[in-house]
Amino acid sequence: MQASLASTARCTARPQGARVGRLAMGHKPVRAAARRVVQVSALAVGDKLPTDVKLNYFDAEGNMQEVTVGSLTKGKKVVLFAVPGAFTPTCSLKHLPGFIEKADELRGKGVDTIACVSVNDAFVMDAWGKSVGADGKVLMLADGSAVFAKAIGAELDLTDKGLGVRSRRYAMLVDDGAVKVLNLEEGGAFTVSGAEDILAALS
Repeated sequence: MQASLASTARCTARPQGARVGRLAMGHKPVRAAARRVVQVSALAVGDKLPTDVKLNYFDAEGNMQEVTVGSLTKGKKVVLFAVPGAFTPTCSLKHLPGFIEKADELRGKGVDTIACVSVNDAFVMDAWGKSVGADGKVLMLADGSAVFAKAIGAELDLTDKGLGVRSRRYAMLVDDGAVKVLNLEEGGAFTVSGAEDILAALS
């Protein structure tokens, strides 16, 4: 599964224009020209995150836990970043390791929690976190059915690549449930959502 994601998604997949067709008696399928889709998130700076969405993770004792976004962020300063898929190259080599490396600096700026969320199950997220040394640094959250991604308008449709609905890449700074900084990438690009970008916003 990991190899399939790595070779297919490359964690930099961009949505492509859909081809639509109609087959009726006496008619050949009609195909519309492909077009680039500009993605717009339903979330903006100043908005409150949905509080009742549930995410899963494994605690230090190896027990699966469930947490609502509301309880995760209430009264706290949280850095929440998302990746299109666990174990994929850009996510594993750059995005997640960057936040692990800068975790102490971020906490020195007043951040209470650093969390990574992806549309994967909690077992995959736990294994991925362990493989890159996230334990104690970054909380690995599973949005298994993309409920959170859809709730904030950050879903990424990769069904044409056999990967279903994923999350766009982003990094946000949340203070007591309110979005203070939102660095949202287009597709799977990695240009504005790194740890350095959040540190700069905190300066």
